[in-house]
Amino acid sequence: MATLLKGAAVVEALNQESAEMVKHLEQLGVSPTLAIVRVGEREDDIAYERGATKRCEKVGVAVKQVTLSGDCSEAELIETLEGLNADDQVHGILLFRPLPKYMDEDRVRNIVAPNKDIDGITDLSLAGVFTGVETGFAPCTAQACMEILDFYGIETKGKRAVVIGRSLVVGKPAALMLISKNATVTVCHTRTIDMPAVCRQGEIVIVSAGRPGIVDASYLSEGQVVIDVGINVTEDGNLVGDVDFEAAEPLVGAITPVPGGVGTVTTSVLVKHVVQAAQRTLE
Repeated sequence: MATLLKGAAVVEALNQESAEMVKHLEQLGVSPTLAIVRVGEREDDIAYERGATKRCEKVGVAVKQVTLSGDCSEAELIETLEGLNADDQVHGILLFRPLPKYMDEDRVRNIVAPNKDIDGITDLSLAGVFTGVETGFAPCTAQACMEILDFYGIETKGKRAVVIGRSLVVGKPAALMLISKNATVTVCHTRTIDMPAVCRQGEIVIVSAGRPGIVDASYLSEGQVVIDVGINVTEDGNLVGDVDFEAAEPLVGAITPVPGGVGTVTTSVLVKHVVQAAQRTLE
């Protein structure tokens, strides 16, 4: 029976760390502040905004909510982002995506200053992940996977790691971050031949395929550490991951549950990045 890598304990540790740093920064005259920029009234954006705001308030990070109409112009959004870039009282910017289809999302996301890009959406932030230079920050979900591995003391040095998925949000940055932690990494995707056989060779497996239950027992082997990034809603309204948990749990050594795993940690990573961005202003 696998050890459950629950996110709650990781969240508690991250929140405590962030709260202590906020107190220290406030003594130095710096109040860490996150600006949340939302275009329109998408329900999932509003729900995430609510959760992020609560998490920020819990550790003492201030939140500035900036809401633009769903039909605002691209120029108006860019002007808003440039204003936040220039505001020394704002340390982190969270821009909700996807943007309206009439906007050039690649252009807009790269307006965010890398030093305030706390969710790793700009090209310069992603380049920083590639080079190991703290230009910006890694995408929060990929970083959450690393936080879980670190918290539970899972050694990556010299280990074989498999990442399923090659998105810029999780797969590619997670692979690079594992390499920086001295793992030997294979990235699987829709064109991978015999993916189950490749996956079985991994000692650490990060799954971000975006398909519920796609990873079943044929992908897994005894003793593996499995980080399931997937969050999918079934027809009956249940949340499930990309891994068939019932098939995996008796076989692997450790696994993150869904819900209660990576997703719960992501928001705390976001807050941690805001605090780190504020700290960097003093360095």
